[in-house]
Amino acid sequence: MPDDPLSVAVIVGSTREGRFADVVVDWFMGEAWTRTDMRFDVVDLAEVGLPAVLPRRGSPEVQAYVDRIDRADAFVVVTPEYNHGYPASLKQAIDIPWSEWQRKPVAFVSYGGVAAGQRAVEQLRTVFAELHAATIRETVALAMVYRLFDADGRPTAPDECEAAAKTMLDDLAWWGLTLRAGREARP
Repeated sequence: MPDDPLSVAVIVGSTREGRFADVVVDWFMGEAWTRTDMRFDVVDLAEVGLPAVLPRRGSPEVQAYVDRIDRADAFVVVTPEYNHGYPASLKQAIDIPWSEWQRKPVAFVSYGGVAAGQRAVEQLRTVFAELHAATIRETVALAMVYRLFDADGRPTAPDECEAAAKTMLDDLAWWGLTLRAGREARP
């Protein structure tokens, strides 16, 4: 293990009951945990207790969430595509912190039907650009997701899925380490 592994927050964007996100996150984290150059914090928006209406003064749950975002060197956003967009819960989670996102890379694991969640990702890229975060090109895009995973939650095309995850994590590591060094050299 490197002396100072990259701290990566994996944000689970769906909060729906019965969501498919759990299958996707379980598979992705199985791939991610093999990395020795990264440590992961899974931030499940269904569990962090963010309010639908944000009060002027943040609650302890809100502050704990902001602190987790602040501690991360990089992010992986796991998002479905709902009606050609991303979930409202994810928008709220992105909008609560502000400076905590700045000059950090963001990668995406998206899933859905034919478009594999990529319409949601394209919208998220513009949101993160406004927050001065750097979205990376490499993504994991899972099309026809209900057919892509078997009943045990394993991909039916494991080589393709593993290759996409490895490529995306390799790119995220480069950007994460480079931007962390930049933030340290020129805060």
